Amino acid sequence: MDEAPRAPGASRRGGERSVGEPPCYAALDLGTNNCRLLIATPSPAGFKVVEAYSRIVRLGEGLSQSGRLSEYAMDRALQALKVSAEKVRRRRVVRLKAIATQACRSAANGAEFIARVARETGLKLQVITPHEEAQLSVAGCLNLLDRGAEAALVVDVGGGSTELSWVDLKGGGLDEPPGRFAPGRLPIKAWLSIPIGVVTLAERFPEGEQGNEAWFRVMVNTVKAEIAAFQRADPMRPIFEADRAHLIGTSGAITSLAGLHLSLRRYDRSRVDGIWMSREECDAAAQRLLSLTPRERAEQPCIGPDRADLVLAGAAILQAVQELWPCSRVRVADRGLREGILLSLMSQGSGRRRRRRRRVRS
Repeated sequence: MDEAPRAPGASRRGGERSVGEPPCYAALDLGTNNCRLLIATPSPAGFKVVEAYSRIVRLGEGLSQSGRLSEYAMDRALQALKVSAEKVRRRRVVRLKAIATQACRSAANGAEFIARVARETGLKLQVITPHEEAQLSVAGCLNLLDRGAEAALVVDVGGGSTELSWVDLKGGGLDEPPGRFAPGRLPIKAWLSIPIGVVTLAERFPEGEQGNEAWFRVMVNTVKAEIAAFQRADPMRPIFEADRAHLIGTSGAITSLAGLHLSLRRYDRSRVDGIWMSREECDAAAQRLLSLTPRERAEQPCIGPDRADLVLAGAAILQAVQELWPCSRVRVADRGLREGILLSLMSQGSGRRRRRRRRVRS
């Protein structure tokens, strides 16, 4: 992974920070649908979050039809990025990695938008590859892996793409201490990125007055067709067929599905992150969603108007994966890319400190 740039406005020698004050690191993820920021300080267990920010910006709205980021979408994203940059400055962040994913990867004017972001906010977005996106998603979910199982399939459902990573839970690389952590050393045996996410799928198959089973099945089968041709993970099929593996689902759509399953009156991350759902419970939540009109879905406290037209597309992607790679258990993750970035940043910082101490001793 490339070394992360210093945060906008950060002191070169850290002189602005109080003596003994722990350094702050930041991870910013600009996706097709969301802009998310996480600021944290290192801790023996990994890191401690000091501030989090998330806003739905729909940067990829209309991208699948036009091939370009629209002016309205870029303006929405820029407003969220300006808020994020101010939070980074206020917290005196010493190391920042700001990434952009599928929308900026595929848009004809993606590079132009990234240059505009740098001019107007000081943030230098890095467009990461799907492979790095998959690695960071797995890294962010490490604490949710059931080490009693033999394998896990981490499914990161984004707005414009979905990353699938098949992880060998009996392989090495999962127990590295924070200071030696590296996403590239994780035992990911196969990975796949498909150019379908909740925004692109919902735009490709717009909903009528109310979703129905036939419309939902078309979305499921479309996703299955993209995944089914992938064969590099086939050596792990016996583990899944014997139910010695589990899924991890990370996305706003999947956490909304879990909130609906729990009948929460308002979204509560502490109750959703890490929850186990059975295959039957996932199917039941999807069927409940299908029984609601778009307006009724928007009134659900864990969905809201911003996700009402996207959550069924997320449920369709999850169901497609479950039908191709059956598991009786799914673990819901309200975490992913940002957490993986923070672990990597802090590991890099720890490595630099160790090297400096060695030079001083010599």
